[in-house]
Amino acid sequence: MRPLRYSINVTLDGCCHHEAGLPPDEESMRYWTAQVQCADALLFGRVTYEMMRSAWRKPATGTWPDWMDERRLAFAEAVDGASKHVVSSTLSGVDWRAELVRGEVGPAVQQLKQEPGRGLWVGGVRLPRALADAGLIDEYEFLVHPVLAGYGPTLLAGLRERLQLELVDRREFGSGVVCLRYRPTRGED
Repeated sequence: MRPLRYSINVTLDGCCHHEAGLPPDEESMRYWTAQVQCADALLFGRVTYEMMRSAWRKPATGTWPDWMDERRLAFAEAVDGASKHVVSSTLSGVDWRAELVRGEVGPAVQQLKQEPGRGLWVGGVRLPRALADAGLIDEYEFLVHPVLAGYGPTLLAGLRERLQLELVDRREFGSGVVCLRYRPTRGED
């Protein structure tokens, strides 16, 4: 069974808006690139899929835009080349190496997890909350930025029940970002 990891940037006050943290530095971009490369597939909701596609899909010209420096290029190529699953009830189709996931999210994602491989990676805000409520996330990974945003969507807002997590890894980056990885304790005390 493939594990499902939820990974996201978050500020100290829990904001997970993609523009609320620090600008990505070389170390964090290398880290995110490695994480994407280790996943068998990326799992997105509609909003995250559309946002990621607009930023990280290679243009039809075959040339990346001028703003894409070296540290972003490796990440862009990893995301662009990755297999993707998009959970949406409103999209009629997807492209960019993606498959559309329809129906009830819990059984659909459980089926994806049953396939052989190293793991699935999910990002975003709303879809991860639904997956957490369904008990489908095997690992939570938060890159905590030393920033107080004071606005924006907060991490897993609206969870039905409290989740007890166990810290399994901690890494500090030179920028002050701290990567924290947790696993659910699954009701263990």
